Amino acid sequence: MNKAGFSGKPQDSSAASSDDIPAALRDTPDAAPKVGVKPVVLLIGGVVGFVLLAVISGFLFFVTSPKKTAKSQPTSTSSAPAPTPETSNSVNSQIDNSDTVLGHLAYPEAPDTELVAISRDGRTRMRKAAAEKFQAMVQAARSAGVSLVPISAFRSVKEQEQLFFSVGAQRNQTPSQRAALSAPPGHSEHHTGYAVDIGDGAVPATNLQANFDNTKAYQWLQANAARFSFEMSFPKDNAQGVSYEPWHWRFVGDSSSLEMFYKAKNLKPSPTPQSTP
Repeated sequence: MNKAGFSGKPQDSSAASSDDIPAALRDTPDAAPKVGVKPVVLLIGGVVGFVLLAVISGFLFFVTSPKKTAKSQPTSTSSAPAPTPETSNSVNSQIDNSDTVLGHLAYPEAPDTELVAISRDGRTRMRKAAAEKFQAMVQAARSAGVSLVPISAFRSVKEQEQLFFSVGAQRNQTPSQRAALSAPPGHSEHHTGYAVDIGDGAVPATNLQANFDNTKAYQWLQANAARFSFEMSFPKDNAQGVSYEPWHWRFVGDSSSLEMFYKAKNLKPSPTPQSTP
């Protein structure tokens, strides 16, 4: 006996199976096999990790590697010192302020090419810079009614040798006695071309004498010589211990002359005053 809702025919099993699968899936052809998700993720993660490791390693190398700075630059192996104004100056490098004889400093001889005349006969000469200032000083003194006369200026070492030894022998003087009147050769300021002995044209009897300091010429020099870069070489109680010479003046108007003469400041006075006419 058939119950209501059932047909008399047996059910088709294939149709029942088809009715259980949604139509959308039944009509879609089978897709190609898909690659698993986990291998792809691992591959991408490995690449990213490698890149990050490379970046970090590069950064650490850059930060920690030694930098080339001025202090790390290689230095010259040469032991020769760099040139300085002192060592490059050929005139001043010839001077050794420890080389003194009877209280007198050693001085270089001025080149003949640097000397110019300060007298009408051309025999009295000084270095150009000193000569120009000396002549200007003479003119200024003349305008004030004072006569400045150059007695002696540049003397070569050879001339000083004759003056020191030959005259000393003629006068039967010992070196110490002779040094009271004239510097040993190589130790006279006159070698430099910067020194000059000055007299008063109105009172020639005072030439190279201590009483020159009573003349108008000396008084004018005391008041005005500094304006022309001249100073007395050997005032009373000078550092070198050289005897008082009011007639002996020197030019200190450039770096060479200033350095040359002021080496005397480091010397102690000699026990016996000397003289360098």
